[in-house]
Amino acid sequence: MCELFCLSSRHPTRATFSLKRFAAHGAPDSRNVDGWGIAFHEGRDVRLYKEPEPAGDSPWVTFIEQRALATGHLISHIRRATCGANSHANTQPFARELGGRMHLFAHNGGFDDIAASFAAAPHRFRPVGETDSEMAFCLLLDRLAPLWKGAAAPTLKKRLAAVTDFAAEMRPLGIANFLYSDGEFVFGHGHRRTQADGIVAPPGLWFRHRHRGATTSAPAESGVTIHDHLAGEAQEMALLASVPVTAGHWRPLAEGEIVVVAAGEVVPS
Repeated sequence: MCELFCLSSRHPTRATFSLKRFAAHGAPDSRNVDGWGIAFHEGRDVRLYKEPEPAGDSPWVTFIEQRALATGHLISHIRRATCGANSHANTQPFARELGGRMHLFAHNGGFDDIAASFAAAPHRFRPVGETDSEMAFCLLLDRLAPLWKGAAAPTLKKRLAAVTDFAAEMRPLGIANFLYSDGEFVFGHGHRRTQADGIVAPPGLWFRHRHRGATTSAPAESGVTIHDHLAGEAQEMALLASVPVTAGHWRPLAEGEIVVVAAGEVVPS
């Protein structure tokens, strides 16, 4: 299955932090060999890098690490194709403009018969590629679009209600683990995934919160080092992933649970 990853931090963090560890999930000898993507939020816009080739041997991964981009908001995806060809258009994360800002979406799973549901009504947002995941993103944006018509951003309560209704609609269609970001909040929805024993069951997404004091050095975690962009600042980090990618305590999300994170912490809903 595909692999999802999200970082949210209080202060900008260099994007070298776990890229190699995460890219190893897409190594050429693994199952996830059909593409990868990583998106860095920069204000209302995003830097999006993706390619329909294995992440494990991609020179672009090395390039991104060498650039050492600092961000407080990152989403990444490793693809195993189940719907749609290996193409740039079908590679995640997907990005669209809504309300004068870029929104991101990455999905792990599959939605049966979503094409029929999508074709049943007109849509403002339409997929560029052929994947069920992108159709789902377009459906979500159609639900959210009325909330973003005004000059002010909608309340978190309204955004969460739309995401919750969308997730409930998607779960009966298949496996619906996803990360959705509007540049301010990240919504992580955990469902089910194929576990190590071959059984499809929860958890489909894991969460970890991490606090680092201003005087604490950046530790290596299972070979992964987190480099903070601002020295001498206490740091809060929220991580979401299909499977834990660092050492430390990760909490499995319950089936159908949605976690909202911003500035490195869980946002009460």
